[in-house]
Amino acid sequence: MSRAMRAVRCHRFAALDKSGKPVPAPSPIRDVLRLEDVPPPTLRGEDKHKVLISTHYAGIQYPDFLQAQGLYQIKPNLPYTPGMDVAGIVVDKGSDVPDDQIRVGDRVYANTALCPDGGGGTGALAEVVSVSSRAVFPVPDGLHLSSVANVGRNYCAAYHSLKVIGNAGPDDLVLVDGASGGVGMATVELAKAMGAKVIAGVSHADKGTLPGAAGADRVLVYGRDRDAHKKFKAEAKEAAAELGHPEGASLIVDVVHGDLFQDALVSCLKPLGKICLVGFAAGQKPIKPGLLLIKEAMVVGSLWGRWARENPQQFRSNMNEILNFMVDGKIEPRADNIFQLENFIKAFELFEQNKGRGNTVVSMNASAQSKL
Repeated sequence: MSRAMRAVRCHRFAALDKSGKPVPAPSPIRDVLRLEDVPPPTLRGEDKHKVLISTHYAGIQYPDFLQAQGLYQIKPNLPYTPGMDVAGIVVDKGSDVPDDQIRVGDRVYANTALCPDGGGGTGALAEVVSVSSRAVFPVPDGLHLSSVANVGRNYCAAYHSLKVIGNAGPDDLVLVDGASGGVGMATVELAKAMGAKVIAGVSHADKGTLPGAAGADRVLVYGRDRDAHKKFKAEAKEAAAELGHPEGASLIVDVVHGDLFQDALVSCLKPLGKICLVGFAAGQKPIKPGLLLIKEAMVVGSLWGRWARENPQQFRSNMNEILNFMVDGKIEPRADNIFQLENFIKAFELFEQNKGRGNTVVSMNASAQSKL
């Protein structure tokens, strides 16, 4: 481990100036990220509960792009290494990590957001990563490591909304917008695995293929203006009735927000239903409490990291259920976009160009790509 390793590094935020104030026009994302040689992490005497992982795949999603712009809710100290999700092989571990939990040579997934020093879910885009053992999960045989490299950003966020907050099950109708993106696709897949009916909303018809293939019962287009939102609202209400839920969706997972929230989403919710706010891809707009009062709607912010750190055993059980859904075929294990480390910037540019779909992964070890 003494030789230098490669890691992606961010030395300034693309959308902020040196004082931390927003700039009129963000810099291109390729101007603030670069691949560098850095010293690899090692385990010292005090690192008794840590694990070293040789990274084979790192997941990159929209929040990682926002974080490099300086626009995410958590701003790491500069410079930093982006990425929250790691899939790879254990190469070393601390003396207090028991063999019945983790062994050297194990195939594992790790989530840096679960580490006390995780920096808000950063550090994955490096050839070797040091993480707390509580952030490490064995990957079942039969699952390719690339297929679990977005579990945190996508599936943990979706699961938290669906199960921890929404308690979704076979009697429920789930509506999710932004359904072609990472969290949206994971919401469709997990909701179907839980037995729920699903209405998937996308901004353009061209984006409907992935959520449809993932099992959504209906795929509808909400567009980008209020006329399209109005049409979506009518179609979603009709679809809900056809799916046996005439009062509307019991749970809405909102990744988009913007005008769509008020124009359509609240009206599609049944009385006493829940809306989980996961993201704001279309921007943040004021929420009118009178509309929520009339609909008897509950609106809940959905951030899984704090809950997971405070409920580690239940979170580990949830992780096992997600991975077992993949093993059992209820969710198709997949990586939709894979980029070699040398081309990592193309992964970020997918989100800069609003072309991010499903699970986006950076391969850190080209020779191992087909084997693990």
